[in-house]
Amino acid sequence: MVEADAGGEQEQPVGSGEGGRQRRRVAQVRHDPLGPLGQGGGAGRVAVLWKQDGRTPGEVAAALNVTTANVVKAATRMTAAGLLTRRRDDRDNRLVRLWLTDAGRALQAPIERERRLLEEQVTADLTEAEREHLLSALTKIHRSATVLLDPAIT
Repeated sequence: MVEADAGGEQEQPVGSGEGGRQRRRVAQVRHDPLGPLGQGGGAGRVAVLWKQDGRTPGEVAAALNVTTANVVKAATRMTAAGLLTRRRDDRDNRLVRLWLTDAGRALQAPIERERRLLEEQVTADLTEAEREHLLSALTKIHRSATVLLDPAIT
């Protein structure tokens, strides 16, 4: 497939050249920032623990609006990769808590840097006013979606 610019001139085929590399990189980072570690979607789970380490899988699941089983499966992969450990709760032996290892905490800066770079790349053609409008709209959409998922939140 070949794209045409505004003047009707043909440009490089889609998926080739620098634009194609950027689109593939955006898709890779958006889909799985921890992809090289084989941690499907793991960045969100790790980010929840960066904010508050020692959460239970259920607490992480609730924060991400995913199932506990999904978190447990990811935690197993992340434990095998050395990113977190599981320990019994000190007060309630029935609970297991997820704790980041030094390697898991060390991912915060590179992942946040990658997310900022991605944000800059995908909004590069927007004016400052357009960025502000986009952020405002996305904030409203997030708020509405959150209420739909949990009507107790208002």
